[in-house]
Amino acid sequence: MKMQTESVPPSSPTPLQAQFVTITEEEAGQRIDNYLLRVCKGVPKSHIYRILRSGEVRVNKGRIDQLYRLVNGDVVRIPPVRVAEKSTAIVPGAEFTILFEDAHLLVIDKPCGTAVHGGSGVSYGVIEQLRASRPDAKFLELVHRLDRETSGVLMLAKKRSALTNLHEQMRDGVTDKRYLTAVGGDWKNARQHIKLPLHKYTTAEGERRVCVQAGGMESHTVFTLLRKWEHVALLEAELKTGRTHQIRVHLASSGFPILGDDKYGDFALNRVLLKADQTRGALKRMFLHAHQITFIHPDSGKQVTINAPLPAECDRFLVSLGKPQNIAVR
Repeated sequence: MKMQTESVPPSSPTPLQAQFVTITEEEAGQRIDNYLLRVCKGVPKSHIYRILRSGEVRVNKGRIDQLYRLVNGDVVRIPPVRVAEKSTAIVPGAEFTILFEDAHLLVIDKPCGTAVHGGSGVSYGVIEQLRASRPDAKFLELVHRLDRETSGVLMLAKKRSALTNLHEQMRDGVTDKRYLTAVGGDWKNARQHIKLPLHKYTTAEGERRVCVQAGGMESHTVFTLLRKWEHVALLEAELKTGRTHQIRVHLASSGFPILGDDKYGDFALNRVLLKADQTRGALKRMFLHAHQITFIHPDSGKQVTINAPLPAECDRFLVSLGKPQNIAVR
């Protein structure tokens, strides 16, 4: 096949060329944009979507859009792309607390403050660290994501077939994800459904945000009251949809901000909570923890439930609040 080239500065050792890649069975099933974001490491996301829109990316010599799903045997033309020059950063390998692992899946307990992947000012995250610590792993991909300040259950796939299967379960609502969160305010209901449309936008500083807005994405969270104090409630959140920042925005928009939430929370209260006082301990993180996930195992077909215990710092904070009020949880 004829290769296209592009002129480059004299300092570059070789001219860039278009690549023609044949998709394998393990790579099949993923969207073309996600595939390019993975294989074109270091190329800005905006550039990936630009070459898709312009038709420079071809599959079997034909134009496709960003929603195209790759098929085993597809031949993908990847045009010359220049990776931004970066100082060589060594990703330190790391292992995390393993909640479950077999030949298909790896489920870990992600700590608060650790990003799941690099980007947005973070040079590396959980996925890069796990790949660095497991150099012989042929395949390792995130099944879903957690916010950097959210701790708890995080699933990774060790096979493309497992990734595809679990994504289908999530789209079909088969997967059951539960979170524990502490909120400020006088929560009343034992069980409460919140359905508010969510709209994603970017701030002037380039940060991703979500707000409640008519015409936004349909979203639904079910909250169950577990324990209650005078000004704090411990809730379990059950996701019926999986929108960005869904739990955080649903609670904040309903008047019950998550304690320690630095994007949607009560900032004055967060500052007060950073230091202990005579009646309670300090809280120096967002109190949101992915504590349970239930799914159908992609190989055995059996239902699996995995739990991650509440982190010690969150547990200590609750204990410091004293004896909770008597509540009738139905």
